[in-house]
Amino acid sequence: MSKITAKAVSELRAKTGCGMMDCKKALVDANGDFEEAIKLLRERGLAVAAKKADRIAAEGIVDILTSEDGKTAAMLEVNSETDFVAKNADFREFVRGVLRTILANEPADMDALMACKFDGSDTTVEQALNDKIFTIRENLSIRRFVIVKGAMSTYIHGGGETGVIVKFDADDEVAAKPEFAEMAKNVALQVAAMNCQYTNRSDVPQSVMDEEKEILITQIKNDPKNANKPQEIIEKMVTGRLEKFYENNVLADQSYVKDDSMTVAQYVESVAKEIGPVKLHSFYRYDKGEGLQKREDNFAEEIANMVSGNKD
Repeated sequence: MSKITAKAVSELRAKTGCGMMDCKKALVDANGDFEEAIKLLRERGLAVAAKKADRIAAEGIVDILTSEDGKTAAMLEVNSETDFVAKNADFREFVRGVLRTILANEPADMDALMACKFDGSDTTVEQALNDKIFTIRENLSIRRFVIVKGAMSTYIHGGGETGVIVKFDADDEVAAKPEFAEMAKNVALQVAAMNCQYTNRSDVPQSVMDEEKEILITQIKNDPKNANKPQEIIEKMVTGRLEKFYENNVLADQSYVKDDSMTVAQYVESVAKEIGPVKLHSFYRYDKGEGLQKREDNFAEEIANMVSGNKD
């Protein structure tokens, strides 16, 4: 058997990011063959990834990367099991690598992204993810991404807790003005601070409005104070309460947080009068772990596993 040197172990660790002991074992098993050791580490990474796949990954980060010309942005959520890993520089650089891959390839969906070559390498994103799971020893999940093109602003809150992209209808000349950048950033902050469901009233599905109207009519009719009110009065009451629904759920109708004397749409219009035509187009908001089951650590069980040598 070839002698395994410390230099070879260090080089393999630098190449793969795996732990020193994992690298040494792979070199021993590969009889010192560097490429075979890399292959073994990859195979073991797949095995570890499969073993950890059913473990809850609801921590992680949301991150955004914008192209050099500022006309394309990608937002991505990658989940980990623990907040400790989410703060790890190696994990965050992996997320950045996936974002660079998204901007370079503009994949249509998650399957296409997983098949892309990771960050200019010969490794696919799926392989890179499995390698990272093996290195970090936690389940990791590339959950979702979106690509946005055009005039926009982006915002990341809390180091990756929430990500926002707001897109506007504006030509290149208008979008290049500093007044546009300030306004767009303010609207992105609004979306982060005041969570809403829709951009404009026209985006609210008719089925949602019909259901909301039905609920409001039932509420009004069930109130004894309204027992003798004619139908036209009830209709007016419903219309008034629907306005409140729009204020709470539609970005354009929300009170602008920095000046509640106007709505967000009115704020955008006031800036447009100074710099040229601008309208709200759409927004995208990711909250880290939104809708995912959270991990509940059982301390006693964890200690028992450690004592019995069952820790992964």
